[in-house]
This record gives sequence, structure tokens and C-alpha cells, in this order.
Amino acid sequence: MIEGQLTLKKGNFALQSGAFSFAAQGISVLFGRSGSGKSTLLRAIAGLDGDTRGQLRFNGETWQNQAWRLPTTQRNIGFVFQDAALFPHLTVRGNLDYACQRAPAAPAGALQKMAERVGIGHLLDQAVTTLSGGERQRVAMARALLSQPRLLCMDEPLSALDWQAKAELLALIDALAQETGLPVLYITHAPREVERLASRVIFMADGHIERIETLREALARPDSPLFDEEGPVSVLQGTLHATDEHGLTTFGNEALQLRLSLAPGANPSASRLRVLARNVSLATEQPQGLSILNQLPIAIAALHPVAPGRVTVVCLLPDGQQLLAEITAYSCQTLALKPGMQAFALIKSVALME
Repeated sequence: MIEGQLTLKKGNFALQSGAFSFAAQGISVLFGRSGSGKSTLLRAIAGLDGDTRGQLRFNGETWQNQAWRLPTTQRNIGFVFQDAALFPHLTVRGNLDYACQRAPAAPAGALQKMAERVGIGHLLDQAVTTLSGGERQRVAMARALLSQPRLLCMDEPLSALDWQAKAELLALIDALAQETGLPVLYITHAPREVERLASRVIFMADGHIERIETLREALARPDSPLFDEEGPVSVLQGTLHATDEHGLTTFGNEALQLRLSLAPGANPSASRLRVLARNVSLATEQPQGLSILNQLPIAIAALHPVAPGRVTVVCLLPDGQQLLAEITAYSCQTLALKPGMQAFALIKSVALME
């Protein structure tokens, strides 16, 4: 567990986290608007600011209390920052070797193995000043992991990258977190990054933690801050299966089956599917003669008026996952929708989260 209560005054900004506690496993995303205190809280947890006050414990070990604080160097934390923060006078190999020299008994061949794993094995003897933004972040991730940390902190590592580099690195971050088992603290203000990575979401505003929720809980709230950009969103968990003779791929599990047309080069290990609520229609009877392939039986769990003339319908899929649909209040009234009612969800468009 990571638990504590921290305060930090920086100029006119005051961090007052309030008491917090969450599991030190998976990817915990700190989410909020610019200036909400995400980076300040991360620095406080890492011990990077000596003015931090309060209590902090990591997996039962005291990192800070009112009378004492453990130095950052003894907390064994790996860092990946927005600007990568590489040593510009060193090659890629030199940056990685720096981490290896400070790691306790790094195994032989660890540098080369890690470089290959993050996709920079061919760049080892290149100057870091010649790398693209995505390549620099791969080096930063490799360097952080080679230091053999107990906690990995990532402060908006993808904000300066183009969409393709972001997609590739999101998949890599997710895979590395699962492979290493390291707990990750990840800062972003981009809902798509939260939906792609988060095990839980730490919502921040005005220097304090508003709430800590699992991703499923965060997406189930009709007023979730994750919906501010594109409206309500569902993230479905499942597995991709083989492509059939029609060029369609099945996603889901034994109780949930969706058919997708994948883009070339799609990640075959992708396990999350993103569905905008505005791309889901509802029917009280299963329609016939439609081009929409994904027509799923659902049970209506709740109805939430979210805007004038609009209603978000919380639907339960056969496997227990939640699917949100956004429809007009007129449609909701015409169909006489109510909690507990059986219906069909027609999913017009989905996006595989790679």
C-alpha cells in the first residue's frame, strides 16, 4: 500500500493531499487539470522536495513522518519525465550504463536485454541528442527500469509526442508494468491515456485528492471528469482472437463477443476496447436487416439525465461489464426505458486501445 497525508507550499500553491491509501500495484494514474497539483504530489511522494510535511508509508515502510524523512536515493524510485532528462553528453549506452552502475548487482547482459525489450537495441552507440522524442522516452524508460526501482514514477511522458509514438509507447508502458510487476505512478491530463493504462485513478483538484477509484468505478459515474472531452466512454476488457474469412476479428470472452475490422498493424495483444456512448444505440427488440454487426443483449442498470434533452443509460453486458449509451430524452421516453429492463445495445463504432 501507498498511504499517507502530505502538505507542501510552493509559492502561491499549496498541496494538501488529505489522507490517502491505495494499492502499490498496477498503474495508478494521477489525473486532473493543469495546476491541480499532480506533479507536486508526485515530487512529494518521491521525496524530491525537502519542504514536504506529513506522513508517508510504502508497503509498510515509513518514508516520512513529522520528525524524519527517508532520502530520495534510499526510496529506490525510477523516474521518467516529460523531457526524458537524459545526459546529453552521453550516448544511449552511456545513459543506460549510468543506471546499471547504480543498481544493486545488475545481472550480466541486463543493459542489452533491456535495450532490445524497449526497442532501442540498434541505437546504443548513438548520441541521445540525435534521437526522436519517442526514442528518447524509450531510453528514459529503459534507464529507469535498469536502476531496479521499487516504484516507477512517470510525469506526463507522452505529452510532447505525436499520436503514433503515443500509441506505441502506451502499449509498451502497459506491457512493461505487467511484465515487471512494478507499481507505477503515472501523471496525465489526457483521458485516453487514463482509459488505456489505469488500474485506478487518483483525481486531483486545487492541490488535494478528490477521490481514488478503480477505472471501472471512474467510468461508471455520469459526472466523471474523464468525460469532459468526448462525453461518456466505456472501456471493455477482453481478448483478441483470430481473424475470420470475412476479415473480422472477435474481441471479448466466453460471455461477450464483438466483431471488429482491425486496422493494419493493430496490436494483437490489445485487451481494452474503447466505446463512445454516443456511438451506442438501444432497441427494445433485436433489429433485423441492419449493417451494425454488434448487437448485444443488455440489462438497463440506471438512467442519468446529463444535459438538456440527453440521457446516459448504464447497461450491463452478459459478462457483467458496463456499457454506456447516450440517447435523447425523447427516445428514452418513447422506448419507456427503466432500470431492470432487458434490451439490445447496437454498437456502431469501437476503437481498439493499443
